[in-house]
Amino acid sequence: MLTRSPSRLAELTKGRLSLPLIGSPMFIVSGPELVIAQCKAGIIGSFPALNARPQGVLDDWLSRITEELAAHDRAHPDRPAAPFAVNQIVHKSNARIEDDLALCVKHKAPIVITSLGAREEVNAAVHSYGGLVMHDVIDVGFARKAIEKGADGLIAVATGAGGHAGRVSPFALVQEIRDWWAGPLVLSGAISTGRAVLAARAMGADFAYAGSMFIATHEANAVDGYKQMIVHSAARDVVYTDLFTGIHANYLRGSVTAAGLDPDNLPKPDGGLDFSKGESYTKAWRDIWGAGQGIGAVKNIQSVAELVSRLRREYDEALADLGQAGHGRAV
Repeated sequence: MLTRSPSRLAELTKGRLSLPLIGSPMFIVSGPELVIAQCKAGIIGSFPALNARPQGVLDDWLSRITEELAAHDRAHPDRPAAPFAVNQIVHKSNARIEDDLALCVKHKAPIVITSLGAREEVNAAVHSYGGLVMHDVIDVGFARKAIEKGADGLIAVATGAGGHAGRVSPFALVQEIRDWWAGPLVLSGAISTGRAVLAARAMGADFAYAGSMFIATHEANAVDGYKQMIVHSAARDVVYTDLFTGIHANYLRGSVTAAGLDPDNLPKPDGGLDFSKGESYTKAWRDIWGAGQGIGAVKNIQSVAELVSRLRREYDEALADLGQAGHGRAV
């Protein structure tokens, strides 16, 4: 059984969490406002480095997030903010990776989430200042490679997750990873209630990972039509395709239709993923809106604080129900 720095994640989050939850990084949608609100509410907030455009804006974002969270901690020593994370796309076509990574080192980003490839030099750079690397994976093969290359923990992206999602059941994916990995493990896939957060823990994950429900918050950098479509959609309104980026992902059916396409008869993709294309990749997410299958639980647009409060209430209710079941109630 392999393990690596299981206490580091615990050290980063000790006394700072209202829920064992990470707000996943969403292209375009996640910015400083959302991340800061998530961290202040007691969950780990994150954003993709590529959201800061042009590249120099990332320096400003990291300064703002770090300073505002430090100010919050000084004002509220009894409930300090959760740490934040920066998502780095390490795919070979991401020409920004070296400059973006250098800024993470400069600002000592507590957690770096790596995606679409595992690179030892990236992990080493984050480890140089004591940061933690969590790598997202869609199957056990990718998980093993990530750990071999020095990642500190894994984010298991199961079926039903928003954006670039896997095809494997969360039950199978967590079980197969836990067969050999005892270190930090996070689970993603249609998580949108406090009960689902607790279920992720019960399956063996340390944290749940969720993004789509945060699109319908005041702090999210999403147009109102996107937020409203999240509120009025459910699992049946999510389309899984590799047409738009070259990698399979989940999108809102209504946005695909609005783009003049038939969601049930989509053409074949004409190329692979390429972050060097810049605007064309951005346009895919700007006009074709990503979402996971758990959006049926989103009933209205609200603040991050209100959403996290709802999740905490549901989490506590689920714990109470389990306690009653453990004392003789039928299961």
